Amino acid sequence: MARYGEAFRNGVVARLLPPESANIGVVAKEIGVSVQTLERWREQVQSRPGRERAWTAGGRLEAVIAAAALDEAGKSVWCREHGVYPADLDKWRLSATTALAEPGEARASPQATRQDKKRIKELERELLRKDRALAETAALLVLSKKVAAIFDKAEAE
Repeated sequence: MARYGEAFRNGVVARLLPPESANIGVVAKEIGVSVQTLERWREQVQSRPGRERAWTAGGRLEAVIAAAALDEAGKSVWCREHGVYPADLDKWRLSATTALAEPGEARASPQATRQDKKRIKELERELLRKDRALAETAALLVLSKKVAAIFDKAEAE
């Protein structure tokens, strides 16, 4: 019997649930899992609270589009029906607008990326040097305390 990971199952079930509501037979053929298994997975997910359900990227986009046309009261009702917080819709909307932004707006230039990588490498090198110096100082401090304790005992005798 094949075993599937939790992430895989959640992704497949998210396609079967609203707003995507894909046909279970089509999904079964597409991924090579029996219809009975998919029905069982869907029932297990539907028995859990709505907050634990996984949403696909397409489902999140459709949810944002559907809720965008609603007023606050309608949006709240929609969110309760689908088990989503309004804050989640806002995050999904922001994520979609960021992904659809112009390349110059959202991404850094290759030159800036190279400079950032170089700066990160320098900072990591400096941090490593300082960590080693701190470890050496701590070791010297411990050794000096041990030496002082040994000589204090010798003088007391």
